[in-house]
Amino acid sequence: MTSPELVAERADRRAWLGLVIVLGPVALVAMDGSVLYLAMPSITSAITPSTDQALWILDIYGFVVSSLLIAFGNLGDRYGRLKFLLTGAVVFGIGSAGAAFAPNPEILIACRALMGLGGATLLPAGLAIISNLFHDARQRSQAIGIFAATFAAGFAAGPVIGGLLLSRFEWGSVFLINLPVVVLFLAFAPVLLREVRTTNPGRVDALSVALSAVGILLAVYSIKTAAAEGFSPVQAVTGVVGVALLVWFVRRQFHLEHPLLDLRLFKDRVFTVAILTGLLTLVAWAAAGYLSGIYLQSVLGYSVLAAALLALPGAAVLTVVCIKTSVIAERIGTRSALIASHFFMGVGLLLLLATTTEHGVAAFIASTIVAGVGYGLSFSLVADTAVAAVPPERAGSAASLAETSNELGNALGISLLGSLAAVCFRLFGPDIAGTLNETLDKPGLSPAVVAEAEDAFLTGLHVAVGVASLLCLALGVLALRWVPKETKEEPAEAESLTAAP
Repeated sequence: MTSPELVAERADRRAWLGLVIVLGPVALVAMDGSVLYLAMPSITSAITPSTDQALWILDIYGFVVSSLLIAFGNLGDRYGRLKFLLTGAVVFGIGSAGAAFAPNPEILIACRALMGLGGATLLPAGLAIISNLFHDARQRSQAIGIFAATFAAGFAAGPVIGGLLLSRFEWGSVFLINLPVVVLFLAFAPVLLREVRTTNPGRVDALSVALSAVGILLAVYSIKTAAAEGFSPVQAVTGVVGVALLVWFVRRQFHLEHPLLDLRLFKDRVFTVAILTGLLTLVAWAAAGYLSGIYLQSVLGYSVLAAALLALPGAAVLTVVCIKTSVIAERIGTRSALIASHFFMGVGLLLLLATTTEHGVAAFIASTIVAGVGYGLSFSLVADTAVAAVPPERAGSAASLAETSNELGNALGISLLGSLAAVCFRLFGPDIAGTLNETLDKPGLSPAVVAEAEDAFLTGLHVAVGVASLLCLALGVLALRWVPKETKEEPAEAESLTAAP
């Protein structure tokens, strides 16, 4: 006869195995937000995308994920999280296979969008299923912490993994690596995981989904077009329409019984600081990672493998800090840790201003290590801070907004700051092509033209990271004023929800 203790042990083992199987797709979603940073020079040479196409290849994934994340979370509540998780994995796998063999930029952009469609189902569904696997509060907290650390590690390891693959295989390998993980997940998830749904999730407002997604895409398209080709009537009208749709979306949320985004949460200053931190962290991280990858390969001349190895110290620091954030927060306080994250990021980004067209490796490594401390703290603290700032019945909305801020920040970092760097290249470059890699691929360039192109790119890099640094430091000052000091009487919230970035 089976003892109760043995039954409990088997249940625990199955729950931890379920956690392991969910972490595979979670790591893929995070990794694919950054895996192309070192791959873009290879992709540019292979399928020759234009300036705006190159930016779309990088961030269409993040925009699709961020624009659909909350909507898909609500649909998962209604129709079942496991169904959404399995469907999302299939769509993600199909998009990955298509991207690996894309013959031109248009198909690659479409496949990246399909991957984003799948990724938007994986994050909220995975977190909900993990929370349901562990009924003990302490174990559940540990599991969600592992979930968050895996997501952060995926973001940090993406460029490194991409660089290692590209050192031996064609650029399509950065997408093919997803397929074995997807296949394993589809094989074991139905056995290890249980269905999760909410009894009264509320109606999903389809118009809000359309307004947010189309508004974001039109506004960003306008910015990208202006950066790549300059201002034009069509570009301006596109931007105005995009902004108008987003304004309509925001106004609509205040009149819905079940809003797609509960914007009333922003009345709380601490919540606002937390969401801005999640957004800005990924804006800075994505822009610096993307531009630095091009700098190391196309300006300093390092191979993709060498560039990947140079990124390892920063990735290791980010991952370790993310895992140890709970210990750091217990020692110095959550408020101090959150504020410190902004200043570590700001100072780390400033170190990139020491890079030149001849030397910059030491500055790059130092930057990734210092900023990595800030990124790691932020990834682990944002959701906890956001959730703790709102009433318990609104914790789900707060966690969804925290996830969305990270995904949107990852896309905006490349779109806005990447476009800013592109504008600088257009203004100060040799006016041969829209990007550094396109320019260097032109035959018969004189050394003077090459030097001019490299100087223009470096100017764009410095301007972009300088703006990102100032924003981080400014938000740190705002956090000092808005986030109240903690009182020692306040007990720790053992069961507060922690969402991955």
